[in-house]
Amino acid sequence: MSYLEYKVQTIPSGARKILYANWAIALLLTAVACVGFLMLTSVAGGDFDRWAEPQMKRFALGFLVMLAVGMVPIWFWRNMAGLAYLGALGLLILVEFFGTVGMGAQRWIDLGFMRLQPSEVMKISLVMILSAYYDWLPISKVSRPFWVLLPVGLILLPTALVLKQPDLGTAILLVAGGGIVMFCAGVSWWYFIAVVAAGVGLVAMVFSSRGTDWQLLKDYQFRRIDTFLDPSTDPLGAGYHITQSKIALGSGGWTGKGFMQGTQSRLNFLPEKHTDFIFTTLAEEFGFVGGFSLLILYGLIILFCVASAIQNADRFGALLTLGVAATLFLFFSVNMSMVMGLAPVVGVPLPLVSFGGSAMLVLMGAFGLVQSAHIHRPRSR
Repeated sequence: MSYLEYKVQTIPSGARKILYANWAIALLLTAVACVGFLMLTSVAGGDFDRWAEPQMKRFALGFLVMLAVGMVPIWFWRNMAGLAYLGALGLLILVEFFGTVGMGAQRWIDLGFMRLQPSEVMKISLVMILSAYYDWLPISKVSRPFWVLLPVGLILLPTALVLKQPDLGTAILLVAGGGIVMFCAGVSWWYFIAVVAAGVGLVAMVFSSRGTDWQLLKDYQFRRIDTFLDPSTDPLGAGYHITQSKIALGSGGWTGKGFMQGTQSRLNFLPEKHTDFIFTTLAEEFGFVGGFSLLILYGLIILFCVASAIQNADRFGALLTLGVAATLFLFFSVNMSMVMGLAPVVGVPLPLVSFGGSAMLVLMGAFGLVQSAHIHRPRSR
């Protein structure tokens, strides 16, 4: 044992946990959030109080939540995985009866001081329950058909409830996030090949159902697909959002027009400029350099999560860390693809940058789980 390790061992356990925290991830999360504060000030025309200040307060609260969750032993969160999943499932059912309607969808529960989106809670609860399941299941049984059915059911049940809201974007993220955890747990490739084949068949069925009595998607969701395939068919209607987004992205060039100099956002051409389309403002004002820099920050967070998972001998902690990293990846990749016209507009926020309360707090809580897995991972004495 080195002198430094000896000194660490003499520190009281609570303080030692603080030192054991993955501060690289914490600092990178803070850096991404600071990008959000800057862009929210810009889209508000320099008004810091409108969106940036509330977002900063939420992040400060989320950071404390992350540290608090990280201090709790990982075995506790393993034992709470089932309860967390059932609780999130109950909230999804509750939103069907008492949910608040916004922008044509019933997705939120009004708590008075904030609006909670249960589907955000489910994204992390699903990762928890799948990680706990594969931690309990012997590796020799991971790819046996009977033991594959249960996690598939755990994924499809909340997905069906989310689709009913309707929220296609979140439903896709639930399926993809759950699938990544299953893949990391060692489920056979053949199951994923079968899923891809079934997905192709489902897409064909979805398009075949259009205009029939058994139409599988809402009309507005089909319009989003049409817009994705050819935005010019309705540039002032359904294609307006993505057309203006592409104009903003392209006009930023390599280095951008400068802070608060973006014409598309300042003149209110950009829709939802403080939430789903905030990346376009970043690209317009700071260009390719600004957008790529944010992408690097996200990439580094995922890299440190993967490194932490590889070093973790605890199966639950490793799978949980990889699941949270996958959730973050799906969030920013879908959002960026959406605003660049590479994917349909599905209403997925840019993590820690888009304005929002429940999404940020849930994500910071999820990284608290990552911290718990990192802090309490088995260590040699």
